[in-house]
Amino acid sequence: MNKFGYRQGIISGIIISVCVVYLLRLFTYQVVSDKYKVMAENNSQRTETEYPARGLIYDRNNKLLVDNQAAYDLMIIPNQVKKFDTLELISILDITKESLEKRIQDCRDYAKFKPSVLVSQIPGNKYAVLQEKLYRYPGFYIQTRTLRKYNVNHSADVFGYIGEVNSEQMKDPYYAQGDYIGISGLEKTYEKHLRGTKGKRVVLVDNKNRVKGSFADGEYDEDAIVGENL
Repeated sequence: MNKFGYRQGIISGIIISVCVVYLLRLFTYQVVSDKYKVMAENNSQRTETEYPARGLIYDRNNKLLVDNQAAYDLMIIPNQVKKFDTLELISILDITKESLEKRIQDCRDYAKFKPSVLVSQIPGNKYAVLQEKLYRYPGFYIQTRTLRKYNVNHSADVFGYIGEVNSEQMKDPYYAQGDYIGISGLEKTYEKHLRGTKGKRVVLVDNKNRVKGSFADGEYDEDAIVGENL
């Protein structure tokens, strides 16, 4: 074999090797791996925070004084938002167009690519209506969390209360915009015990923002840990 033929053989071998590797990877992604197949059928994945139930407070006779009740927050990921029916959304939420636009801009300024709370503590009746129509609003989703329910009409100054975190409190990496924290009383003093530990859930959503299941069979999910009772 002459020198020219030898070089041509090497080049041909390299090209064939690259093609084989490429085809094998393509075969793996499209046929063998269910994960990539599911991701192709469903357009994106979303990481949702799993909020733990806050620890309960009892008296010395084991009577429940403070427990939790469900609450619903409308979340937004600004860079995923597309044109939507503004009038319908403000009608459901019972807020003004100006208020909605300002909230969206505030969330965009805070983090374009991460979820932020757009409207917090949505009542159950509005949640039910919104949940049915949410597929029309890319970039929006509902997040469930718990709020405090005080079962006695006294000792409010002792129990204290919880409220949304401010910029100073968000220096603690545990907290994000829209989170709640103990502001006073026992809620503040025992905050780190009562708050629990957040979890996360990675879900697959389709192009209508509907959850289609867990990503990678929940491999990357983390369970929330309930707060300690007091």
